[in-house]
This record gives sequence, C-alpha cells and structure tokens, in this order.
Amino acid sequence: MNAQSREKALEISHLNQVFNSGRPSEVRAVNDLSFYIYEGETFGLVGESGSGKSTTGKLIAKLQDAVSGEIHFGGKEIGRLKKREDIRAFRKSMQMVFQDPYASLNPRKTVMEIIGGGLEVHGLARNQKEKQAQVYELLNLVGLSPEYATRYPREFSGGQCQRVGIARALAVDPSFIIADEAISALDVSIQAQIVNLLKKLKEERNFTCLFIAHDLSMVKYISDRIGVMNGGRLLEVAPSNDLYNFPLHPYTESLLSAVPMPDPEVERQRKRISYDENFHHYEDDTGVGLYEIAPEHFVYCKKEEVPFLKKKYEKLTLKALAV
Repeated sequence: MNAQSREKALEISHLNQVFNSGRPSEVRAVNDLSFYIYEGETFGLVGESGSGKSTTGKLIAKLQDAVSGEIHFGGKEIGRLKKREDIRAFRKSMQMVFQDPYASLNPRKTVMEIIGGGLEVHGLARNQKEKQAQVYELLNLVGLSPEYATRYPREFSGGQCQRVGIARALAVDPSFIIADEAISALDVSIQAQIVNLLKKLKEERNFTCLFIAHDLSMVKYISDRIGVMNGGRLLEVAPSNDLYNFPLHPYTESLLSAVPMPDPEVERQRKRISYDENFHHYEDDTGVGLYEIAPEHFVYCKKEEVPFLKKKYEKLTLKALAV
C-alpha cells in the first residue's frame, strides 16, 4: 500500500511535557515531538533511559496531561476529551501493557477479577457466566490455562504476569495498544516469548501497536517503523530495515553499534561509536526539524544538512547493493 494512501491511527503534533517547571530541577521530558502511526502497524520507539519514550506513551494514553501540543486519535484530540462517556470510549479503544508485570496487577485480586474488571466497566459481559467464559477465552489466547483464573499474581512468574496483563488489555477489544517496556523486566528467553505472542495477537486481533523499548534487536523484530528518541526529541524515524541498514543520525549509529552480534568473530572486530550530544546541540533552532531524506526516512537536522544526508543515504544503499 502506498504510504500516502494509508490511514493514520494516531498523530502527534508539537507535543511538550515539562516536570518541575520553573525550578532549577526542571526537566523537559518531551520536546516538540511530532510523529504519526499508521493503522495496523507496530511503531517501535527506542532510546536510552530518560530519553522521554515512556513519558510519550503515558501522554498518548492520557495518563498524563501534556504542557502543550496535540494528540489526535480516532478523529478526536484527546486533550479536549472532558465528558465521562468520551473518556470511557477512549479508554476502551486504547489500552496499555506496563513495564513491571507485578506492580501493574492488583495483588489482592484474582486473575478473574483483574481481566474481568474491564468487561464489567464497559458492559461487555451481561452476567457472571458470560464474564467467566470470556476470561477463560482470553487466558487461552495468551497461552495460560483457564484454571489460573482463581489464582493471585503472587503465584505467577514475571512472564505469566505479563501474559495476564496482555489478556487484561485485550479484554475490551482495543484498536490501539501501548506496550511500555513490556519485556525489559523479563529474562531474555521470556522476552522472546512475549514478543512472539504480541506479534501473533496483532495478526489475529488487527490492532495498532506502539512498542516502547530500549532493546533494539527486539524492536527491529516486531516493528514496521522505528523512531529513535534522545533528550525528549525524535532524532530519526524510518522503516525498520532501513533504520538498521542505513542509519543516518550519529545517535542512531551509536545505539546500533552497541547491539551485540551473534557472531563472536564479527563482534570482536566491531567498534563502539560514541555520540557527542554537543555535536547536534543547535544554538540557533532556525531551520532545524525532521526532514525526509528518503521515503518515510526522517532525520532531525538543520535544513542545510539535508543534501549531505541524502548523499550519505545514497552511498549506504549503493554499498549494500555491491555486497
């Protein structure tokens, strides 16, 4: 499908979030952020701790209110949602899978109560029998036995708890899911299981996904397009393969150079690229922004840098073809 003809599920314009405003400890967590996510795609958002990616997810989910900017979802600007019925409809359409699988589940409630709560709130189960049947179906969907419905979160492993969290998110049949560092607290082998589960569920349920993480290898595996954040800004946005094969921003290059390679011989010969933040700290913001260097491949730079980056992209693609 042509990019221009694709519908956008979410569009963010000039989003800003500041903590401790006006104080010496002021932090600009999100800085003039603009991007979009197409319907049905998985958009990966990566960056180091403190880059602003999780704050972005919370703003989109309306768990925090932005200082300024707009978030358009489902034909509405979510900052303007005030009526209870509008907010409830938004919550049903957009669900979140949280980073800590234990902290995100109420330890005093059974799995039946945790997953079934959304069904009750949104009137999706007419009676207890119907709720039970739906919870059992959701548990099967995420690879858990229905007998787990009577148990409490403390009786599960981290991976099992995260599966419960995913089942809870899917219970209300959302069109958009935010997975906020949903695998970072899990063992590597379990991470792969959860990522594969999300891929499988996305194909079956046809939802749009914002996948927030710092593990670039996992993000590449699950994402259609990827955005790289640093200091509250998006520095590069590109299709997954394009970003990994032809990185253009120095920060993206430094992140990719830190991803371990499975081949020990190749790993020994690789050089870690250091990123100097001062190199792209523009004192004059005139003409600075996200520019499209190649189709769907955007880089944060000055307008004068665009011709150089286009030549760099061309050289990288020609080099890849020559191999």
